Parts: sequence; C-alpha cells; structure tokens
Amino acid sequence: MDMIKIGVVGTGRGKTFMNPAPCTGLKLAAVCDRRQDKLDVIKKKFDKDGTLQTFTNYDEMLKSDIDAVVLANYFNEHAEFAIKAMRAGKHVLSECVAMGTLAEGVALCRTVEETGMIYMIAENYPFTKVRLEMKRLYENGELGELLYGESEYAHPMDVSQTYNIAPGEYHWRNQIPSTYYCTHGIAPVMHITNTMPVRVSGFVPRIADQSYRGDEYRQQDPGGIIVCQMDNGAVVRTLQGAVRATSHVTTLHCTKGACETDRATGNLTVWHESFNRGDQPKIRTYAPEWPEHGDLAAQAGHGGGDFWVLYYFGEAIRKNEQPWLNVYRACAMSSIGILAWKSAMGGGIPYDVPKFDDEEDRKQYENDNWTPFLKEGEDPATKPPRTLSPWKPTEAAHQKAREAWEKNDYLGLGWSKSDLELSKIKM
Repeated sequence: MDMIKIGVVGTGRGKTFMNPAPCTGLKLAAVCDRRQDKLDVIKKKFDKDGTLQTFTNYDEMLKSDIDAVVLANYFNEHAEFAIKAMRAGKHVLSECVAMGTLAEGVALCRTVEETGMIYMIAENYPFTKVRLEMKRLYENGELGELLYGESEYAHPMDVSQTYNIAPGEYHWRNQIPSTYYCTHGIAPVMHITNTMPVRVSGFVPRIADQSYRGDEYRQQDPGGIIVCQMDNGAVVRTLQGAVRATSHVTTLHCTKGACETDRATGNLTVWHESFNRGDQPKIRTYAPEWPEHGDLAAQAGHGGGDFWVLYYFGEAIRKNEQPWLNVYRACAMSSIGILAWKSAMGGGIPYDVPKFDDEEDRKQYENDNWTPFLKEGEDPATKPPRTLSPWKPTEAAHQKAREAWEKNDYLGLGWSKSDLELSKIKM
C-alpha cells in the first residue's frame, strides 16, 4: 500500500509527529500553523523531497490530498478540528484530550459513526516499555484480575517554564483545572487491564496560595485526584497536576499478585504472596524488553510511546479497523477529568461516566457545554478553573510573564488585549 499522507496541525508539540518511521506507513505531507515564520522553519527542516505543503488555514489543508490529520493544536480545540477533518474525509490522530466538553465528546462519537473514518487518541503512556510488559503479564494470567490500581502523572515545573509554555492570560495552560490532564494516568490502567471507568469522584488539595504558588501565573489547584470505579468493579486512583514532586508511577494490585513501575529506573517490580504465587518467585525486579521495533521506540519521546501511537494509527488505517484507543475509549478517559472537576467543586460527589458507545445514554450529554476555559471578558467566578477563590497573580508575576512572552516572540497568540498593550509587541 502507498504511504499514508498525513497533515500535522501545530508546530510545537506537532514536531514529534513530523518524522514517522517507515514501518508506520505514514509520510509527512502537510503542516498547518497560524504563523508562517514557524512553517518556514519546519519546511526547511522536514521537507526532504520538496513536496511538503504548508498552510496557515486549516480548511485549506483539508482540501489538499492528505489522507489523515494529526492534531497537536491547543488542548481544548481537538474535538472541533477532528470533526471537521473526518467530515472532509480525513482520518484523525488526536492529541490528548479528545474533547473539552461532554457535548463535544458526543458529537465526536457520532461523527466517527457517520463518516466511518479512523479515529485514534494519541495517548502515549500505555506504550512505555514497562507498561507494555505489565500488559503482557496481565494478559497471560500471572496477576489475575485487577482489584485496585494507582497511576500518577505529576509534572511540576519551575515558574519560568510555565511562562514559556503558556503565553497569555487566556492560554489554556493558565486555565486548565488540575483534574483535566488525566489521560496519562487512567489510560495505562485501561490498556493493561482492558477495563473502563464507569463512575468518578474528584478531589483537590486545599492550601494557602501564596505559600505554594509564589509568582505562579496559572489558575489551577496544585493537583487533582480522581477515584474511578471500573466496569469490572475495581477501583483506580489517578494523580495529575503540579504536585511536588514528579511521579509517573503505575501500580496494580490484582487477585494473584501485584506489579509497579519503578520511580527512578524504569524497571518493573512484580510480587506475589506465598499462598498464591504458584511457580512464580515471591518478588522480582527487572528491566523489560520491547516486544518489537525496539530500536525505533527507544529513539522516540515519552518512553517510546510517541512511536507506538503513530505505528498503531497507521495499522488501523491500513486494516480499516478502529484502533484499541478508539473514540469511545478516548472520550471515556477524557471525560473523567471533566466529571472529576465537577465532583471536586461539589465536595467529591460521584458522577456516572457517559456510555459514549450508547446513543440513548450519551444523548443526555449532547448539550453539556460547560467549560472552564474562559474567553476574554468572561467572569472566572462563573466557570472556575480552581476550587478556591480565583487566583490573582502578583504584579511581579504578571511582569515576569510578559517579559517571557515577549522574549520568546509569541506575538500575542492567546494573550489578552491588556497583555498586548503592556508588552508593546506590534501585531
């Protein structure tokens, strides 16, 4: 089969997808970004045969001869762009999360069903070497059935780093609630155990702001905790956000044994109780091997996961079969962040996860457009991105942020009018 021509949206995170390995069956054919100067840099770096097309208009890119779109645009824009692509006859690989509202999730599922296009979420954390080994152990029966799991994606940053990756008061990173970036936590457990979340509660730490945040510009609480009941009855806790310190650990307690990713080395530890371990050693720690394509995966970002999402996306298109990370799982794992946020604001009350593959059930969410992502002029009190009172950055924080935005030549994208005026950057 001819190489599948992809168009990548976004020249930031999107660069990860611009050099796909031949075994994925994908070829970079187009790139879209709002800034021509960034496109010029990308074309110089990635246009190996003089055929790479660049676009500043997404609709124009969809009119080109690409077969699929890779969405690496803003966090809360994915569903809208995906729906438009599929209606234009393009397959979609969408960065995390799948949607910004429950209504968008319903519309996304309907569009996949109506168009028959391949849709996959680019969730890379299930495909690290150690988590693929956990899946192998689970599927061969050594661990038994999941009882309880913990999966963490805590990613704190220095304040100056947050300025650099979140240019503007209304940039999504400055507004995202602490539960929303949840797919790196729940997706590995779902993939390893083939379970789905069905009920959710959310919680956040509540501490004095200034002692923790300093000159922080972002709005959200320090971290988000989500507790999920899975469809097999198990309970899974995820941790995400900027709690100290960095943690990407996944732990599973099952009916026959347990396993855990090592916090520092990337090794896997497996242990069993003496009364049900059979021929297995009581405890062992080892470095797993890749199942295949190890040389390529080892070169990719996010522990090899960035390679595997491209690989499985290409496989799905060639076979014309929806991937495991299909639209229903994508919307389920994305929705728990939204529902957990509503839960946290209500003191931890539980919410049912929509059955996105069931039209009768999902219909009740088709008009749920609640979102904490504000537009300029909207009152944060009506759509709070944090459980405590709205965070007011200090003037020092505001000044440092403006200086960082100007230094990095963001040209005001995602900024408020006041930021543009204060920074004196000419558009």
